[in-house]
Order: sequence, then C-alpha cells, then structure tokens
Amino acid sequence: MSYAFRHQPFKGLYLTYELLATLFIRFPLWALLAIPRSWRPRNSWSFKRAFLIRVVRHVLQTTEHTGPFIKMPNHLAITPGVDVNGVWVGAVPQLIGGELKKWAEAVSVTSVRVPGYWTHKKGSSIKVAAPPQPGEKVVYALHGGAYIRLSAHPTDPTAAIARGLLKHVEPVHRVFSVEYRLSADKPFKPAFPFPAALLDALAGYNYLVNVIGFSPSDIIIAGDSAGGNLALALTRYLVEYRESSEVKLPGPPSGLLLLSPWGDLGKTQESLPHSSATTRRASDYVGPGPGFNYAKRAFLGSHGPGFAEHNRYISPASLDPSLSIDFIGFPRTFIVAGGAEVLVDQIRTLGDRMIRDLGEGNGVQQDDGKVRYYEAPDGVHDYLAFTWHDPERTDTLTEISKWVCAS
Repeated sequence: MSYAFRHQPFKGLYLTYELLATLFIRFPLWALLAIPRSWRPRNSWSFKRAFLIRVVRHVLQTTEHTGPFIKMPNHLAITPGVDVNGVWVGAVPQLIGGELKKWAEAVSVTSVRVPGYWTHKKGSSIKVAAPPQPGEKVVYALHGGAYIRLSAHPTDPTAAIARGLLKHVEPVHRVFSVEYRLSADKPFKPAFPFPAALLDALAGYNYLVNVIGFSPSDIIIAGDSAGGNLALALTRYLVEYRESSEVKLPGPPSGLLLLSPWGDLGKTQESLPHSSATTRRASDYVGPGPGFNYAKRAFLGSHGPGFAEHNRYISPASLDPSLSIDFIGFPRTFIVAGGAEVLVDQIRTLGDRMIRDLGEGNGVQQDDGKVRYYEAPDGVHDYLAFTWHDPERTDTLTEISKWVCAS
C-alpha cells in the first residue's frame, strides 16, 4: 500500500475525482446491484445493508491511498469538543517487566503519558474521573482500526459501541477509553510498533485501578477488532505476571468483551483453503490485501512478520503448531463474531480455545462455564459500530447486558 495521494494538491484532486465518480457512477451501480436479492452478498440482507457495505468498503479503500480525510485525534494531545471529557493518563514504567520489557527494549518504545476519554450514560450525574459509585461496573474500551487508524475520541466511529453499551447495559454508567499510540510504516516515518499500544493500554488500566479507585472485580475490558487483540494481550500480561516479584500489577479484570477480535496477525488462518478470509470477502468491508499487509508491517516493525506467527500476545488464534496457547486464569469472556465477516474462522478458533480452558457458559446464569460465544449469522466485521446494522446490533447488546448483569 503506497498512500500515493497522501500529499496536497494530489490528495484533494484524487478525493474530488473519487467523490464525483462515486456520486454519479458507483452509487447508481451499487443501488442497481442491490435490488435483486440474488445479487446481494447475502440473500437475507436488506437493500440498505447491501448498499451500505459497499460504501463503507470503498471509503476504507480510498483512505488506503490518501490516509485519513481529516486530521484525527492522537496520543499527543487531548482533543476538545462538546461533551468531550478528556484526561491525561500517566506513564507506568514501573509496571513493565518480563517479556514485555524485553520486547519494548528491542524496538525502543517506552511508556509515555497518553490521553484518555470518559463517556457517560445519558443523564448521569457522575462527575468526570469521580471515584466509583457503590456497585458500579466500568467498561475499559480499546478501539479497533488495525492498530493504524481510528481513535479513542468520542467522535470516532467506534465510539458508537460505547454508546450502545451505555444505553443497553444498566450496571455500566461510564466507559473509559485510552488513546493508545498507533503504528506506522513507510512511506510514513515508522513508529510505535508492538508493544507500544500494550504499554498504553496497561497505563489506562492502572489509571482506573490506582488513580480512580476501581477494583479489578468491577472492570470489564472491551475491545473491538484490533482492540480485541489488545484486550487479550493486556489481560494475558495481567494474568501471567500477577505473582511476579519484578512488577506489582493490578489484578486482572472481572470480564472480557471481545467484539470481532483480530486473533491472528500472521497468515496461518487466511492461507487455509476455503478460509473465511476468502469466502467472506464479498460480504465484508475488510479483507486480506495491501491494507492488511501494511497494518501488520507497521505493528510488527523490526520484530518482523515471523514474530506474529509465534507470539501468544499477538496471535492467540494462530494455527502454527509450534505455538502453545492457553487461557488458564483468564476472566469470564463474551466473544462476538459476525458470520459474514472475514475473521470469523479465527474468532471461532479463539472461542474454541478459550472454551477448552475455561468452559462454556450460557451468559445468563452463573455456572462453571466462563466463555460465551455469540455469532450473528449475517453480521459483518465489528457490526456493533454500525447503528444501522439491526436487528443484530440490538440483539447482541441485549445479550451482553444479560451477561454483565449475571456476573
């Protein structure tokens, strides 16, 4: 992926061309192709969904040539706005040890101060960064975007997930998101490979526990797409090093909410014959190709591509036979997948492995099972971020609410 039109005036000219071509050629064609059910990616889809998936896919592909259309919030500053509750999250060098310290030193990344954002339930009287209320549960949200795009800011498209959780999950009155550093590769200046995002996620978790005062038993870590990958990595570190004499970590959270998690940053899943990475391309807006490859290169940096195949923090759904993966000690987990998404195979692998180690639960009543796997047959990747993706979105949020309330 070259980002050939990232500089002005070529960016403006290219975007003008794309806008005109989309309005007068692509939109009419996509509408025509969505009229007969047999021409839609899925016969069960509505005209609206078939049309909008093409729009989202094209917008994403256009950014792979131009970069973001507008300047996005990043880790360097708190971006203000209406009802934007931003805070600074302090660095946590004292919490970095073991393998994490070794990986960070190998690519010269350190823990730094980053912004975080609070989103409150509509009508809430809780003050920004207030101590926890009696019986309150908080969601710690890690956004998606393949580790190279999007933001924790409340205006970001993925913030629709936080708003959906606040609307449907009664015990949750606020969501906290951390603006972790995004990775970059050529033609941009290479920056912030693994484990930079994990260091920032750890800082955000420490902020909730040791600054705000939440007990880990009242924290649910939620992550969508790459954020799901990050949520798994953070939880693994908290679990594996909880008894470490080198660092004094907060305990692991009470729950994990994994929404279309990216589980294999290598190629073991997508290279399989008849993989969902191939068979679901027409019904999803993301997929293997230049964009995926750039994201992996940027995230892995000088670690190299083979690092993903053999690292349990990066590819917990990897099929590499030399990689030993277990989830012993992980908290109760709710996994969401869309049957129409390219990542569904690796999400199923992840779910099977977690159920093997933790047991399968129904999410409504307490039992020995700790893992709830929920797959919406017609759901696309990260469908909770799309307010028009109903009834799957509302149905899923309702099930998540039952799961949270059962804890």
